[in-house]
Amino acid sequence: LGSVSAGSPPTGVRSFDTEAMGLKSLDLRGVAEFIKSGACKTIVVLTGAGVSTGAGIPDFRSPGGMYSSLRPELLTATEEQRNLMRQDPTFVVMKEMFFANQFPYMEVRRPFILGTQQGQWKATVSHWFMKLLDEEKLLAKVFTQNIDGLDYHTGISPDRVCNVHGSIARVSCEACGEGMPLDDFCVELRANIKDIYGVDPAAPAESSNILCKSCQRPTVKPSTVLFGSSLPKEFFVESRQLVPKADLLIVAGTSLVVGPANTIVQMVSKDCPRLIVNREPVGQDLGIRYGPEATRDVFVGDRSCDEVFLELADMLGWRSRLQEVKGKLAEASQAML
Repeated sequence: LGSVSAGSPPTGVRSFDTEAMGLKSLDLRGVAEFIKSGACKTIVVLTGAGVSTGAGIPDFRSPGGMYSSLRPELLTATEEQRNLMRQDPTFVVMKEMFFANQFPYMEVRRPFILGTQQGQWKATVSHWFMKLLDEEKLLAKVFTQNIDGLDYHTGISPDRVCNVHGSIARVSCEACGEGMPLDDFCVELRANIKDIYGVDPAAPAESSNILCKSCQRPTVKPSTVLFGSSLPKEFFVESRQLVPKADLLIVAGTSLVVGPANTIVQMVSKDCPRLIVNREPVGQDLGIRYGPEATRDVFVGDRSCDEVFLELADMLGWRSRLQEVKGKLAEASQAML
C-alpha cells in the first residue's frame, strides 16, 4: 500500500509514500504531521471506556472493573439468575435479564447513575482533545461506546457525538419509551434501590420497583442500550455516511469486541490511516495489523489514552489550549498539565 520513500526514517519506524498513505511514518509523530499537513480534513473517532478511566469511572472489562468484581450473591435475583451472572457478568445488562428482573441492573449501576446526576466526574484530556479537533473543524464524528456523557462536558458540538450505546444521563421506559427527568428518577433510585457497595447509609435494605408513570411497568431506566437490543438508528445512518469519507480514524480505549460498533474500523477506505490508542493490541480479527505487518495502522499502547492525547496535543502545538481549561479537567488530567 505504498512505496518506501526517500530519506532515513528513525530505527524501527517505516516510512511510506505520503500521497498514497498520508503518513510519513507509522508512529504518533507521523499522525501529528498528517493532521497538520492540511491533507487530513476529516477525522472520525471511536472511543471506549479507556478515555474515561482518567475521570475515575471504572472500565468494566479491565481487572477491577464491574465485570471482574461483580458479586452476584449481593444482588436481588434468583439463584438461577445469579449463576448466569457468575458465568457471564454481562448478563446484568442483557435485555432478557432486565425484563425478567430489573434489580441487578439498578443495583449495579446505582452509584454510577447518582454520580452522573451529581456531576461527580469531569472530562479528561482525551475528551478535550476531541473538542480541539472540533474547534479545528477536523472532527466529523465521535462514535462513543461510553454511556457517561463526559464528551458533552467540554462544550463539544452535540451533533459531533453519537452515543452508540445510549446515555446514563437520560431516562426512559424500556417498554413504552416514555421519558422521565433524571432528577426525578434519582429521587426514586435513592429511595427504592439498595446499595450493594455499602457507601450510602440512607439506602433501603431491600430493593423495590420503580414504576413508569405512563405504563406502570417496572421498566424505567437510564436510556443505555441493553445487550440484545438494537443500537440507535443514528449510529447506522451516520457511520455509513461519514466513516468511509474519513481521512483518519482514531480508535481509543476500546477492546473492539462489541459489535456492531467495532465494525467502524472496517468501514474506512483502504488507504485511511488508523491510530489505535489502547493498552494492548486489539482488533486483529477485524483486520488491524501490528508490527512488521502494519501498513497504515499506528499503535500507541505503552501509556494511558490521556497521556497519548496530551503528547499528540503537544506535537500539534495545542497544549496551551488545554492549559486554558485546566480547571475543568478531571483531577488526574490536571496533574498531567
